[in-house]
Order: sequence, then C-alpha cells, then structure tokens
Amino acid sequence: MRIVVVGGVAGGMSCAARARRLDEDAQIVVLEAGEHVSFANCGLPYYVGGEIDDEQRLLVQTPASLRASLNLDVRTRSEVIGLDTARHSVSVRSAGATTQLTYDALVLAPGAVALRPPIDGLDSPRVRTLRTVDDAIDLQAIVSGGARHGVVLGAGFIGLEAAEALARQGLDVTVVELAEHVLPPLETETAHYVTAELRRLGVTVRAGIGATRIEHNEDRDTVVLTDGTRLPADVVVASLGVRPDTEVFEAAGISCERGAIVVDEHGRTSIPDVWAVGDAVVSIDAVTGARRPVALAGPANRAGRQVADDIIRPTGARAIPAAVGTAIVRVGELTAAITGANRKSLDDAGIDYQTLHLHPNQHAGYFPGAVPVHLVVHMAASDGRLLGAQAVGSDGVDKRIDVLATAIRAGLRVPDLIDLDLAYSPPYGQAKDAINLVGMVGANLLDGTLRLWYAQDRDEVAETALILDVRSPAEFSTGHLPGALNIAHTQLRERLDEVRAAAAGRPVRVLCASGVRSAIAHRILAQSGFDSASLSGGMSSLRSVLGDAASDVLVGGGAGHE
Repeated sequence: MRIVVVGGVAGGMSCAARARRLDEDAQIVVLEAGEHVSFANCGLPYYVGGEIDDEQRLLVQTPASLRASLNLDVRTRSEVIGLDTARHSVSVRSAGATTQLTYDALVLAPGAVALRPPIDGLDSPRVRTLRTVDDAIDLQAIVSGGARHGVVLGAGFIGLEAAEALARQGLDVTVVELAEHVLPPLETETAHYVTAELRRLGVTVRAGIGATRIEHNEDRDTVVLTDGTRLPADVVVASLGVRPDTEVFEAAGISCERGAIVVDEHGRTSIPDVWAVGDAVVSIDAVTGARRPVALAGPANRAGRQVADDIIRPTGARAIPAAVGTAIVRVGELTAAITGANRKSLDDAGIDYQTLHLHPNQHAGYFPGAVPVHLVVHMAASDGRLLGAQAVGSDGVDKRIDVLATAIRAGLRVPDLIDLDLAYSPPYGQAKDAINLVGMVGANLLDGTLRLWYAQDRDEVAETALILDVRSPAEFSTGHLPGALNIAHTQLRERLDEVRAAAAGRPVRVLCASGVRSAIAHRILAQSGFDSASLSGGMSSLRSVLGDAASDVLVGGGAGHE
C-alpha cells in the first residue's frame, strides 16, 4: 500500500507516524510544500520574543530523523498542484519539475494560508505573517535589527502572542482589531482583563477600528487607520485570520463548503480513498452544530491518528469527535482560555441559555498568593447542560478550563460539577474548588434558589427597579451605580422597611463586589416577599462590561478594579 500525505506539521505528520506504527510494510510518502515538515508552529511567537533562543528547537522532526525512526519518505519543497482522482495520482512540483505520484490512500492536510484583505500596501516588505519557521526567523531578524515601532493587525490568539513578543523585545507596539475587543471569541467581560494586561505591558490597543492602507517609505512604513490615525511601523505583523488552502483539491472534485473540505466522522472526503484532516477541514461544533474549520493543533493531531486507523484498521477505527474548541493564550502575566460555545455562537444557533459569572480564588484565600480566576459559564436554560466557559486570571486558569472542557465532552450538566472530586490542598485549590462553585451557583439558578440580573441590562434595570448595593460604605464609595441604595448585607435584615419604602413596589436588583454577598441578600429579600435578583458576578463583572466607560457611568470612583 502506498499512502500519500499532502502536508506535514500537525495532522499530516500525526497520520503518517500512526500509519507506520500500524503497518511496517506500507510505503508512506509525505509531501510538504515548505522547507520544514514538522515544526512547533505554536512556539513561533516565543522565538520572536526571545524566550526560545535557538531556532533549531522549533524543529520537532526533520526528513532525516523521520526516515531513521519511522522509515517515512518525507519530501519537502514539494507542492501538490494537481489531483486526478480517477487515476489515483497527484501532480507534484519540486525543483522546477513536475512529476506524477500514484496513491492507494491519499490524506489531505494542506492547512490554511493567511488572509490578505484589500488593504493597500499590504505587500510592503515590512509586513510579515507568523505561520512558519522562516516567518519567525525573518521577524526576529527585523526586531533585532533595530526596529522600534511595531503594528499588529488582528488581535486573535496569534496576534496577541506576536504583540507580546514584540513588546518583550522593547518595541512600541500597537494592536489594531476590527472587532469591538481583543480576542473576539471571548465575551466582552473576559476580554476586558486581557486589554488591561496589554496596556500594562505598554501595548496600545485600538479596537473597533480597521486599517485602510499601509504607506511604504524608505525608513519606515505608516499604517493608516479608518479614523485617520497614522501609526509609524518598522514592522507590521498581519494576523487577520486564515482560509483553507484547498483550491487544487476543490477543483479536482473534492466536496468543500466555503473552501473547507467536507469529511465524515472518519475523515473520509466525498471521493473514495481520499481523507482529509486539520485546518482545511469542516468540523462540526460539539455544542451548537455549526460547521466551520477549527484551526487548532490538538484536534488536528488527534484526527490525523484516527484517519490512519481508518486507513489501516477500518473496522476498529474510532470516529473523530465533534470539536469543542478549547484554546488558551498567555498575555503577560495573564492567561485567558475558552472552551465550548460563546454568546454569539449560542445566539446564532438559537440555543436558550443562562450565564454565570464567578470570581473565586485559585487556591485557599489564607494561603499566600491567592488571586481570582474570572469565570464566565454558559449553561442550557432547560436542563443546565454545560455549553461553554471562559476563564481569565494569573494562575489556575488552565486547570479549570481543562476540567470544564472535559465536562462538556462528557455531556455533564452544570450541577454535576458540584460532585467532581478535585485535588485539594491550600497551595492548589479550595475545599470548594472554583469548578464546584460553578456547579453550586448553576444548581441554585436552575432550582430557583437564585435569580440573576446582568450588567448588560443595567440601563433597563435602573429605569424599572431599585438597585440595592450591599457592599460596605467604604466599598460603595469606590464607585457605584447612580441612584443605588447602599445597605451592607449584614444590616439588611434590620432595614427591610427602608428597602420596601425605597422600592415603592418596584423590583429590587442587588449587587455586591463579586456576587456572593448579593446572593445572600437575595435570599433574605426573596423570603421577605420582594421581587429580587442578584447581579451576576457583581461589581467585578459590571466594571469589566463597562470597560473604559466605567469612570463615566459609576459615581464616586474610577474605573479601576476593586
């Protein structure tokens, strides 16, 4: 059997390696258009930033090492320019010549290429992408050659990693993002923390704005934004998204949707004996059912293995699971992570959901170094099924998001999180871990013990309800909503008549710093006959939703976090 794999790196190399381990006699050929077939593409920004100081450490495997260990025939700088499915052959261009290579099984792992939107001047030699080892080497050379000003177009995961890398090297960096905030998959309230950390690093953030053109000059380029702002740039990193690199295969009759290859649960395409994996493949979202490519290394690696199983051992091959979409990024001293669906994808899918905001410490509060993990969790309104989660903080984020990703894969309901037996010791967690607390809050919401209101509804709430702030007077003075009544939660039982008079028959909407004390106050009010609800996430979430507008909206305090 001859297995031809088009494309290396994650999905392609994983498939080739697994196929060899299953079949020592198969002829396995890997065709890679670039110079490197197996490299740490997720490590590229850290090379630019100087944390990885040797470019050779980016090379996971070489053609020689793959030949020695797995007897793979790896051919770099070999671009597939044609596919004849009837003849089971691909046309390969290498060293200026074109040859035909037949296959018994063909695996397409072409990956994706950087988007190039219609921005005048995007072809300037100072514009770089960050997708290959050569990209990283070129970018690092520019940085070390005396660059002082950097502009990053696009504030997705790679864009922010690039921005941090440039800032670490001492450049004056501006990030430009067309969406309303950085890391668009995040909710507004979680993205706020990332923006604050970028600013702490000295990075200027311009969100909700785009670039119209790049003016190339002899000494330095100028990036012109839609509002007329002119940004000096010794280097411009274009991180504006990607598209599947599939034109050749779609032209050959492989079924595609919006350029991404359509596959079944085993990675089989519409053509017999042709499979596909990785960034160029349509994935089905595990929560919403949406169909889209998922450009993540983990799913690509795992899918490559499962495709090899289907080729060599089809009767026992496991299906490729629907994508959950777990991702994580470090920005300065902060970590941001996401799994499952966000509000937009849930709204687009027409799924009815409720949202929880929590700010628990990552470990016992009495142990030194306790810091909050800011959590946003979406659950199905009907039964509490876990739909998605986001976490931001300086410690403990990866642990919590991985547990939540596992829970989504297992189909758990949010109340099931109460029962998870998680490791506890004061330096590592709490007896009621942040994950257990998510379950407790979710269970209270489902059974009616808790009612929530949200920061996004503050204007409507202010017009129709009494806002009751149950923080201490000192906390209240640091910033509060206009017209709010301040009664500390410890005094509420004795001052219910005062609340009743101020409410004058209106609902009461309670808030505190993070939602804990207001939940207690809500129970007092609800059991005393009030129409009551607690602000999800408290003032911490409110300030995050308001962002830079907090100083204009709140009375008596600035926009800083408590």
